[in-house]
Amino acid sequence: MLLDIRHVCKRYPGADPARPVLSDVTLTLKAGETLALTGESGSGKSTLLHLVGALDGFDSGEIALDGTALSGLDDTGRAALRRRSVALVFQQFNLIPSLTVAQNLSFHARLGGRADRGWIAELATRLGLRELADRYPEHLSGGQQQRVAIGRALALRPKLLLADEPTGNLDETTSDTVLDLMLTLVRDSGAALFLVTHSTRIAARLERRAHLSGGCIT
Repeated sequence: MLLDIRHVCKRYPGADPARPVLSDVTLTLKAGETLALTGESGSGKSTLLHLVGALDGFDSGEIALDGTALSGLDDTGRAALRRRSVALVFQQFNLIPSLTVAQNLSFHARLGGRADRGWIAELATRLGLRELADRYPEHLSGGQQQRVAIGRALALRPKLLLADEPTGNLDETTSDTVLDLMLTLVRDSGAALFLVTHSTRIAARLERRAHLSGGCIT
């Protein structure tokens, strides 16, 4: 089991203790699987994604990623786990504006000491970015920027790709194109995909679906 979430609860300071943002969430994901997590705004989808990505802590329960329990890690350990096993794609593209497309693509892989020039070149080709390699993010369309963000994440060869509304800022046609590319590359890289979306149309494209309501999986 690549991802094992067991009875996780999460509360935010100052919030109603009787209404945690996540309550007794249990969910699993095997290597190579794709899972869509749906739910209304405020249901806790992004919070759960951040917990899985070791970007935030939880109050009780356990999350194990690639056999490592997150509750036992300090900040350094969490950062090392992200470099080793997990990558993230957000609705906001979060590209580094001072870096070119080529530099953005390789940035995280280089930080993690895992830059594979052949794989990065293949990603650039398959994402239609080779002719844009020397451009800066401000000169790209939204769809092009999201393709760079996906390539940057997959350049790490992560075991788990986390995607938070990755096509939420795109029109439907561009969204479908980007999603097609992401699903194909995830499959070919052997990564698992945990995707948060409010769209049942997008969720239907993935192998498994779960729904979060009121902080609980339903």
